[in-house]
Amino acid sequence: MKLSTGEMDLSSGSLVKKILIYSLPLMLSGMLQLFYNAADLIIAGQYVGETALAAIGSTGSLTSLITNLLIGLSVGVSVSVAQYYGARDDKNVSQVVHTAILISGILGVIASIIGLFLAKPMLVLMDTPDDVIEYSTLYMRIIFSGMIASMVFNFGSAILRAVGETRKPLIFLTISGTVNVILNIFLVTQINLGVAGVAIATVVSQFISAFLVIRTLMRHNGSCRLYLGSLHIYKDKLYRILRIGIPAGIQSTVFSISNTLVQSSVNSFGKLVMAGNAASANIEGFLYTACNSFYHASLAFTGQNYGAKKHDRIGKFLGLCVLFASITGTVLGTLATVFGRELLGLYAPGNVEAIEYGMIRLSILGLTYFLCGTMDVFAGALRGFGLSILPMTVSIAGICGIRIVWIYTFFAMNRTLETLYIVYPLSWAVVALIHFICFLFVKKKLTSNTDSRIDTGIRV
Repeated sequence: MKLSTGEMDLSSGSLVKKILIYSLPLMLSGMLQLFYNAADLIIAGQYVGETALAAIGSTGSLTSLITNLLIGLSVGVSVSVAQYYGARDDKNVSQVVHTAILISGILGVIASIIGLFLAKPMLVLMDTPDDVIEYSTLYMRIIFSGMIASMVFNFGSAILRAVGETRKPLIFLTISGTVNVILNIFLVTQINLGVAGVAIATVVSQFISAFLVIRTLMRHNGSCRLYLGSLHIYKDKLYRILRIGIPAGIQSTVFSISNTLVQSSVNSFGKLVMAGNAASANIEGFLYTACNSFYHASLAFTGQNYGAKKHDRIGKFLGLCVLFASITGTVLGTLATVFGRELLGLYAPGNVEAIEYGMIRLSILGLTYFLCGTMDVFAGALRGFGLSILPMTVSIAGICGIRIVWIYTFFAMNRTLETLYIVYPLSWAVVALIHFICFLFVKKKLTSNTDSRIDTGIRV
């Protein structure tokens, strides 16, 4: 199979070189995508005040609760494309692509309806303070009105990642991110739209990135080429996507439930703590995205090599992904902590109290973020094999179970921010260890018997 421009055969060649070529653009892309929300928070904090900052920050976990189930399905798309691509099965790659893009549009409409009608009731359930809730509701409704663009971009990017193309999404997000910042400043400082202006800028940027990814797929000269007239839901491909993607989405959704519970605990401390927590969480988002690029590398490398039946490469590249994720998390987490007050000051200028509250969270999570990166790399490898129930079960039981129990026991007995935030690294460490043990078992079974009974979801 002749490779299209930008595609990368991950089943051959230098492991270190290909991991870096694949991961670095993905890392930068994720950081640019996060820059949407960072620009929202910084400009809201600078020009509108801590109430707007708290309002925008309080919607993060709730928005994720709704969208992560849907975006989780893009994992099923990525694994399916990667395995078929590794097996050089162009026909099935094309069918997955056309199914995925159509499904992304449908899911985007569903998410918009849910967000528009249920925004305020859900914020009330989270104990969002009265002086914040109206701003939060307005912001959330506008963001959800553009959910179709978010879904299309995420599914389209998943397709490109599966064939090793990570540079074009970086270009797209550079363009849309620049538009986001310019619109943010204009709508907030010149038109005085406040929180609404911040949300509108984000939605416009999302539609730009969605348009660019669709145009790229339509012009693609490889197996991933998209023909709008050929959009069709192939039942067997939809089943494959759902089979792998739904457990990943459920896992992300349950994660969001536990994070929503944590956010509710944060809300109980008042809007200054909420503002500091929102700013710190946004900074940590950049750490997560940097480490998470190696999760996507792990998923794509495992998928392509498993599809190509090159099992010997899987363990080697996984070790390198863990190493890179650990180094990245340690270095960036340390820098974020050392320069934490300066970074938090961008979000809440002059608000010393909110900055100090943010430092409590950042000093605990920043120095331990390498554990999150390691945990995700192992989960990516398991999903690359086509297994999704296993990492979902481990993650839900480990991450969510530990956090929920912790909040209702240790935190209930000692209601401090330090007690609340320490549950993050604790849950990461436990789940990382269990995922590692599961990977060893699965890899041994798959590589020792080519006719393994483990159902990977693909027949090649």
